[in-house]
Amino acid sequence: MADNEIAIDQLQESPPRISELKRFVRVFFNRWLVAFGMIIILLFLLTAAFAPWIAPYDPYETNYEQILQAPNSHHLLGTDTLGRDVLSRIIFGARTTLMVGVIALGIAAIIGMFIGLIAGYFGGLTYSVIMRIIDAMMAFPMILLALVIAALLGGGLRNVMIALGISLIPGYVRLMCGQVLAVKASDYILAEKSIGASDLRIMLKHVFPNCIPPLIVMVTLMMGSTILAEAGLSYLGIGIEAPAAAWGGMISDGYTRLLTNPILSVAPGVAIMLVVFAFNMVGDGLRDALDPRLRGTI
Repeated sequence: MADNEIAIDQLQESPPRISELKRFVRVFFNRWLVAFGMIIILLFLLTAAFAPWIAPYDPYETNYEQILQAPNSHHLLGTDTLGRDVLSRIIFGARTTLMVGVIALGIAAIIGMFIGLIAGYFGGLTYSVIMRIIDAMMAFPMILLALVIAALLGGGLRNVMIALGISLIPGYVRLMCGQVLAVKASDYILAEKSIGASDLRIMLKHVFPNCIPPLIVMVTLMMGSTILAEAGLSYLGIGIEAPAAAWGGMISDGYTRLLTNPILSVAPGVAIMLVVFAFNMVGDGLRDALDPRLRGTI
């Protein structure tokens, strides 16, 4: 009788179980900053997708009769030194920023995950060689490494994406390798090996899927860093070449006129700030929502 009462008390004290989807949504949107970040990202994506229909003017059309106009009813954010509409260039710059961020992160994530998976699973000499190379790459700050690679490859959209992708690889390799080292020591991995499962099957079916959640969070958080790095390269004149609409390039073009016409640099700067802030907040929310310690509870 006493044992039954103890069992009932334990059941009553256990946290209520809910579905994974409900738990994820509740934890993810637990803070209003995460919801605000999601709204900013959705607006950013919609702006990039529908830029030709949203932009009031052609972002590359010059009009020397309307140079450096202040914000007015025709040009809400004014015009630049070539008479181009600033708002239209910011809208089209969202496309450039999204393209650079997605492709650069795609390069880094795919290559980094593959190398980290190989290094962590096989260990030994393979691990030592790969990780020493990664340590050498990480001796340089990400933006400096991207700057060197971009300078060697030359400017342009394609070379900037390659440079940023290569510079982001070390972070993914180290994270993936650490996750693999933890997962491959699990009992179910040892059981798979004992029944003769191949290394390829174990890596792809058991190890890799269990390493994905932290990598998803890292991709989201690194999106903001990639956008900042692209803006930095464009600001330094090594990134996306004129006349392409790029937020970093717009800041570089307008910084000499901060006192007379600050909107030229402030407007794209605010756009970068909002998007980077949004991705950081969403990445933080994903980290909390994917935390296994909260799984199955409200």
